[in-house]
Amino acid sequence: MTILDKIIERKKEEVAAAKIISSIEQLKDAEFFERKTYSLKESVKNKNGIIAEFKRQSPSKGIINNNAQPLEVVSAYEKSGASGISILTDKDFFGGKFDDILSVRNQINIPVLRKDFMIDEYQFYEAKSIGADVVLLIASCLSVNQVQEFTDLAHELNMEVLLEIHTEEELKHCNSNVDLVGINNRNLKDFKVDLQHSVRLKNLLPKDILSVAESGIYNLEDFNYLKEQGFDSFLMGEYFMKNTDPAKAFEEFTKQI
Repeated sequence: MTILDKIIERKKEEVAAAKIISSIEQLKDAEFFERKTYSLKESVKNKNGIIAEFKRQSPSKGIINNNAQPLEVVSAYEKSGASGISILTDKDFFGGKFDDILSVRNQINIPVLRKDFMIDEYQFYEAKSIGADVVLLIASCLSVNQVQEFTDLAHELNMEVLLEIHTEEELKHCNSNVDLVGINNRNLKDFKVDLQHSVRLKNLLPKDILSVAESGIYNLEDFNYLKEQGFDSFLMGEYFMKNTDPAKAFEEFTKQI
C-alpha cells in the first residue's frame, strides 16, 4: 500500500466522522458560505503567478515548520504579490487544520486554495463553509467521472478547480470545465521529482488551459526553467516554509524574479 493509499483510507474515515458532527445543511449556515469568492484564474493572469503555500509537514519531508503562524505568513505572501494562497487542511499527514484557513479568510483579499484529498461531495460544502475559493482535485485519487461531477459541484458553489495530474494517462481526467491544471513534479507514489517529465506533460495540455507547476521547485533556476517552458503558475510551499521566516524568504524570492 502506497502512502497515497493510506491517506485516502484515512480520509474516508475522516469524512464519515465529519458527516456525523455537521450535516451539509449545517455547513450552509456557516459564516463564509455565502461570501463572494475570488478567482484564482484571474489572479494568476494579473499577478506573479505564484500560489504560495502554508504547510507544516509532509509525508516525504516530515516536519517542515511547526512554528510559523498562518496569518503572519500568508498576509506577507499577499503583500509581496502572491497570486493565491494554498493551505493544507489534512491533519494526520500534513499537520493542517480548518482553522488555518478560517483564521486568515477575513484578513487577506486573494484566493485561497483548500489543499486536501477530495473524495466526497461533502468536502466541497466543507471547503465553501471555511472560506475556500478553490479546491484541489487529484486525478490519481479519482475517476474521470468523479472529476467531472466534482468540478460541476465546485462551480455550483462558486469555487474554482485546480486539477492535479502526474501521468499521461491522467490527461483523460481533464475536461473543458476545469479551471487550472496542475502538473505535480513529484510522484505521489514514490515522491521522486522530475521537472522534465512535467514539461513533457505540459506540452500535451490544451493550449487554452492555465497550467500550474506543482512541488519540487527548489530554487530560482527551477522556477525560471519552468516559466521558460510555458507554465502559467507555480505552486510553491516547502521552498519558503523550510525557512525560519517564510514571509521574508518569499519576499526575497519575488524580488529576484
